[in-house]
Amino acid sequence: MIRNITRRKFIKISAAALGACLSAGRGGWAMAQKKSSVILAKTDDRKDGVQKIFKGLKTNIVKGKDVLIKPNFNTADITPGSTHNETLMALIEEVWKMGAKSVSLGERSYPVTRQVMEQKGVLPILQRLDVNILDFDELKEKDWVEFKPAQSHWPNGFRIARPILDSECLISTGCLKTHQYGGIFTLSLKLHVGVVPTSRHGFEYMRQLHSSPHQCKMIAEINEPFKPALVIMDGVEAFVEGGPATGKRVRGEVFWASADRVAVDAVGVALLKHLGSNEKIMAPKIFAQEQIARAGELGLGASSPSAIDLVPADENSRDYADRIAEILKEG
Repeated sequence: MIRNITRRKFIKISAAALGACLSAGRGGWAMAQKKSSVILAKTDDRKDGVQKIFKGLKTNIVKGKDVLIKPNFNTADITPGSTHNETLMALIEEVWKMGAKSVSLGERSYPVTRQVMEQKGVLPILQRLDVNILDFDELKEKDWVEFKPAQSHWPNGFRIARPILDSECLISTGCLKTHQYGGIFTLSLKLHVGVVPTSRHGFEYMRQLHSSPHQCKMIAEINEPFKPALVIMDGVEAFVEGGPATGKRVRGEVFWASADRVAVDAVGVALLKHLGSNEKIMAPKIFAQEQIARAGELGLGASSPSAIDLVPADENSRDYADRIAEILKEG
């Protein structure tokens, strides 16, 4: 199935969809008209971090809905190389507690997806917590939906896994880390490269992405056809060099979340600056980073630091949130 659309038409469709989301309460919590709210929780406990994020939402975004969780399972490397099992368990438990109709987990890993899940030991966890597994390796060609947006840096468009597009309530969860292979950082925008097929599915999108000088812009562009209801990021530990699978590890002791992927990534880069990272993180202004700048151009979220409201999850998180807000403001 090919969706061949102009940018103008895509923006009109997206605007209409966003309006519906806001009026219905679906995914609209952090996309206020003027500012995007980002909740930040200082914690070294992953279950505590997840709980504080959902408490901070002030609204139930999952009740009665079919929830799809997109984790960071590109590889099975130790967190922040991949989503921590404790974070995943806490997220699933919280979603069930809040009255989700169903919970599924969907992913496409770099190696064979099922093998990554086996190596991480999540299959028994998912079975115990009654989570349906959507292994994107098993999708048929028709379920990799093609998009050819105008003015894209993808030479022939790209494809997105249909379950992501059809999700009633998509919750994505990633880690805090740099990316040494051209992405510079891998946060919420880069997380969604895992909804695009690879050569083992018969497509050359990953080769195109990783060989392009426009890699960062292409990362932003694959995020245009869909919108998570929430993105939750685990920064208890971070890679400030290297990444995405292995790197220089430091303690971040933070969780943060928003429905705005651009705001999530801007705060994530501010956190990396706070922790001390490489020159490609430290030198540029945050909104000059190509992933963030391109996503802003596409209307995916905040377009400047002033469009972000960083909200501490509790009093214990206030000082940390204030420090990150200052870095964000400075760029």
